[in-house]
Amino acid sequence: MNEERFGEFVLVRRHEQGRVAELVLDRPKAMNAVSTEMARSIAGACTALGEDRDVRVVVLTSTHERAFCVGADLKERNSFSDADLVRQRPVTRGAYTGVLEVPVPTVAAVHGFALGGGFELALACDVIVADRTAVVGLPEVSVGVIPGGGGTQLLPRRVGAARAAELIFSARRVEAAEAGELGLVDQVVEEGRDREAALELASRIAGNSPVGLRAAKRALRLGQGLDLRAGLEVEDAAWRAVAFSGDRAEGVAAFNEKRKPEWPGE
Repeated sequence: MNEERFGEFVLVRRHEQGRVAELVLDRPKAMNAVSTEMARSIAGACTALGEDRDVRVVVLTSTHERAFCVGADLKERNSFSDADLVRQRPVTRGAYTGVLEVPVPTVAAVHGFALGGGFELALACDVIVADRTAVVGLPEVSVGVIPGGGGTQLLPRRVGAARAAELIFSARRVEAAEAGELGLVDQVVEEGRDREAALELASRIAGNSPVGLRAAKRALRLGQGLDLRAGLEVEDAAWRAVAFSGDRAEGVAAFNEKRKPEWPGE
């Protein structure tokens, strides 16, 4: 297994001949609390993965046994002046935006606590797989701030405006079973199987056309919030981008020849 480290707290592992990249949050002593350094590393890893044309899927995981990520590093924040906080803001935004803008499908594997910025990292992914130990939530108003890693925008897109308002205003934590029922996570699996299940899903996704995957994600993301007519124009543009690709030609040929496609990725 090929591994690459981005700073002290982020590790990238490659599976399936490099088609699946596992972005690992690796700050176990702090339950993966996102410090300035860790935020910078997450952003750097996401940029590198987005530019790697071999990568078809990214899976976001954690090395901590009891937490995916507990959010911002409040111990670090406690030492900040107002000026420090202003300087840190674009760095921390870069981490969440980095995950959100990865151009290939992304899957979060969540167990234990995924709170505040930790849950926002998961929300920035396309699919969230959680095991039965997962506890998710956006408790920022309980410490005098608001979700600042995309939570106020991503959560209502998942569960609707009223449900998101209730969750954000109450700052409550939601356990896995209810999180699955409410749509806060997409799949709930047995304890300890979140990473395995996420990698299994990623493997299935990675068997598909890399050109098609990137275009489908682009259409899904750009179409959010648009009216139907505008959304269909986004879809048409994405279709035109893939219709004359080598992947499309190979996919049609493989289907007719009853064989597995060998995607050129272009």
